[in-house]
Formats: sequence, C-alpha cells, structure tokens
Amino acid sequence: MFFHFKDRFPQLNAYWDRYLQFQKRVEAPAKTVLLQEGKISQHYIFIEKGCVRTFFNKNGDDKTVQFFFENEGLSSFDSFINNVPSLFTIETIEPSVIYLLPKQQVLRLIDELSHEPDFAQMILQMTARRQMHYINEFVSIIRDSPEQRYLHLLNERPHIIQRVPQHYIASYLGVSKVHLSRIKSKLAKGKLHF
Repeated sequence: MFFHFKDRFPQLNAYWDRYLQFQKRVEAPAKTVLLQEGKISQHYIFIEKGCVRTFFNKNGDDKTVQFFFENEGLSSFDSFINNVPSLFTIETIEPSVIYLLPKQQVLRLIDELSHEPDFAQMILQMTARRQMHYINEFVSIIRDSPEQRYLHLLNERPHIIQRVPQHYIASYLGVSKVHLSRIKSKLAKGKLHF
C-alpha cells in the first residue's frame, strides 16, 4: 500500500509494516470499478501492477480526468476525507493487481504517523506534488489545444500513449476518437505544427 513511500522515508518503515495485515490484495480484470461516482470512498488504493483511470459521467459520456500506473496510490480524496459522495469513478483499464487499505486503518496510520517529525514533511511534499500536477492540468486545458496536449503526452508521458486505449486518451484530451485520429495522422505525416 504505502510501498511507494518506503524508499523516500525508510525511517517510517516500521509503521508501514504494521499495516500490511490490513491490506486486501485484489487481482482485478480490466474495466473493474473500484469506486463508483456518487459513492463514498472507503479505501486507499495502491497499484502494484496495471493501469487505473478516474472519470466522471457528463450526459452519458465518460470524461477521463487522470491515469494511474504501477507504484501509485489514489482515492477520491474529497470523498475519502470528508465522507461525501465521490465526483469520480475509479476503474481499472487493464488487468491490475491492487491493494486496498480501509479508511479506518488509513486514519489510524495517519494518527500514529502524525507524531513523527518527518511525517509533516512527507505530507507537504505529497500535497505539493499533487497540487502542482492538478494546476498544470487545469492550465493546460485552458491554454493548450488538444493537439498541444497530445504532444505533451507523447513527449512527457509516453507510457500513457503506449498503454491506454485511444478512446480514453481522446476523452482525456476532450476530443472525439475521430479528432484524435486526425491529430495522430498529422503527426505521422510530419506536420508537427497545428
């Protein structure tokens, strides 16, 4: 679950190890819903293997918000912390191995860790990293064209292009599958400027 913190904060490993027993390992096929939009998040999710996306439904269409891969953790944060219905659905894209840590255990772990001097630094680093990611995504949606956003994915996060089905990438970029095909066709012909 919190394996992705072990390397960065080895001094806290004793805490992580105590909570291993509470994790539930799940081998989930593609298109397994881990949290349904409108439900309250009850688990922190860690991805050992596979790919997961978050999305919401707008008038019958899925709008993909983000992709998660190996050694990443997630939850519907607002729902998890504030006990409110999730704005997003969390679903596997490919067969995945995930670990679920129940909310009660996460809160207990956080309470225990709050007494450790390095914990506040860890939380600040995680929060700042996540915040900057979302700010950059928000700015990109406003500032950049879908073509520019696709080029950014291609250059900065090619694993998404390689592993995620095209209809999810189109949804993430806010375009139709046909428009995404046109973007890819232009790139294939060497027309790098749109």
